[in-house]
Amino acid sequence: MSHVKAGGTAKNVHDSPGQRLGVKLFGGQKVKVGQVIVRQIGMTKRPGVGTRLSRNFTIHADRDGIVQFKSRRVRTYSGRSVARTEVSVI
Repeated sequence: MSHVKAGGTAKNVHDSPGQRLGVKLFGGQKVKVGQVIVRQIGMTKRPGVGTRLSRNFTIHADRDGIVQFKSRRVRTYSGRSVARTEVSVI
């Protein structure tokens, strides 16, 4: 007869690597064309002048310049006005 009890099943064993999301270049930093400024899920930050939004909501620089972040009011689907951060390259 065994002297070790059954181990049971483990439920929380699956682990996936992080997606490396977030701001890659901050305000006042120099940027070149095509560089990633923000990696995000959904449009938490909006693209402004000199930037473009890719299919996975990543914000890239459209021209050389300096990154600038500013807050602006955006209307939601329901008509409510909320503050969102706008990323632009000047």
